[in-house]
Amino acid sequence: MEKQVRAHVIISGRVQGVFFRVETQRAAERFGVLGWVRNRPDGTVEAVFEGSQESVDAVLQWCEEGPNLAVVENVDLKWQEFTGEYKRFDITY
Repeated sequence: MEKQVRAHVIISGRVQGVFFRVETQRAAERFGVLGWVRNRPDGTVEAVFEGSQESVDAVLQWCEEGPNLAVVENVDLKWQEFTGEYKRFDITY
């Protein structure tokens, strides 16, 4: 079994009001990644991704660009201990 990893990201730029959360959810589901994504009051988007290293890397690469209307300025990435606590990928509030 491939190593399971967890990534916590905060994405800044023009990332709210541009369908970033729903498109992140679609990307995560496409790559088989579990976790959540949410808007933060400071205008950034925060997410946690869990899955295989390859799958999480694919979602992280997608986050560098985001959906068409987004302008991603920075993806602040922190690797964390894998927990396996998620059953799906959710948009949270």
